[in-house]
Amino acid sequence: MESENLILSDQDYARLSTLANDELLRDELGRAIVVAADQVPVDVVRMNSRVIYLDKSNDLKREVELCFPDEADFKLGKISVFSPVGTALLGLKVGQEIDWPFPNGESRRLKVVNVIHAP
Repeated sequence: MESENLILSDQDYARLSTLANDELLRDELGRAIVVAADQVPVDVVRMNSRVIYLDKSNDLKREVELCFPDEADFKLGKISVFSPVGTALLGLKVGQEIDWPFPNGESRRLKVVNVIHAP
């Protein structure tokens, strides 16, 4: 993982802090810059953002919507913030990349290509 800053809205931070039972997510919250919701730049991945990312390990682009666990629906492209990709993308801005560990033991480099919809 990298130590580049990530940006979170105060609302997302508050809700995620109560749910953060995952060590990687707790670490991400710990390094976040927390700002008022209306101060989060439109090119930053936040909760309920629709985002295109590139998995550099296999050169595949995917479009997903980052959501809370109870809203996740893989068929609709809605991924939980608790999933490896969801946690990795949270708070990154367009152009940022991150090396992220996956459950199978491999590390993948993910790059945010575009934030299509930011709530």
